[in-house]
Amino acid sequence: MDILLLLVGFTCMIIGIAGSFLPVLPGPSLSWIGLLFLYFTNAVTANYWVLGITLLITIVVTILDYTIPAKGTKHFGGTKYGVWGTNIGLVLGLFFPPIGFIIGPFVGAFIGEMIYNSQDKKQAFKAAIGSFIGFLASTFMKVVVCISFFILFIYIVLENKVLLFS
Repeated sequence: MDILLLLVGFTCMIIGIAGSFLPVLPGPSLSWIGLLFLYFTNAVTANYWVLGITLLITIVVTILDYTIPAKGTKHFGGTKYGVWGTNIGLVLGLFFPPIGFIIGPFVGAFIGEMIYNSQDKKQAFKAAIGSFIGFLASTFMKVVVCISFFILFIYIVLENKVLLFS
């Protein structure tokens, strides 16, 4: 049973890292669930401090994930159309690696702003830059958290490898 929990936790970690890039997957939450599965094993002693602190980090990052892109967009004069365009552009950009992942969110934000206000291309471009900067900051934050959780996961597994794999 421990091996199954370990594999499910590891899978959650990998999907969590992917989810830090993809807007449809809650990356940090999945990574935290991976840690939780690891602590459900009989071999790893539950550490409520680690689980509590990582849960708090997950909650804060999840809240910031929704506010940072919006603040970036608003700061540069954008609208929710720019934010939606960023997310749609990201998903479509994934089909055109590697450059699509970078250009997609920006082009999506620009198109979203042009749909909202087709007269002012300069303002749409400025708002697209703000939306893109917010997206990059939010993504970077999620990637750092998910990779940190993954490193913690690996450390705990290696620390308890004798009990896990015996």
